Amino acid sequence: MGRVSEDVRTGREEAADLPEYAERVLDVAERIPPGRVMTYGDVAEWLGEGGPRQVGRVMALYGSAVPWWRVVRSDGVLLPGHELRALARYREEGTPLREAGRSAGGHVPRLAMRLARWDGVSGTDGAVGGGPGTPDVTPHT
Repeated sequence: MGRVSEDVRTGREEAADLPEYAERVLDVAERIPPGRVMTYGDVAEWLGEGGPRQVGRVMALYGSAVPWWRVVRSDGVLLPGHELRALARYREEGTPLREAGRSAGGHVPRLAMRLARWDGVSGTDGAVGGGPGTPDVTPHT
């Protein structure tokens, strides 16, 4: 399956033949409902393959074509270098945030992970399974 992605170096969109694992990671990222997030480790666990670093690598190389801001660090810290772009998306989608303390550099909030984290099963309405946003990717069991 080819996916159109933007080459971050040139700014041009181009069709990419992605490795199967990358396609699977990006499919999960596309299914995360607005206002919710999954960690790199959550995505790897859902797929039953790879780990947080492998998911992070896929997102770094190919993630511009999907809602990249919904795949996050487990500590809720916004992606360095992309904080303001991500923050605008989180506010637009109503993603739960924790305001930064005075000691935080730049006073950038963090994600409220307990509230924002998506389990990959629950729909956006809180119903488990079958609701909006439910991936058709079968989780590893």
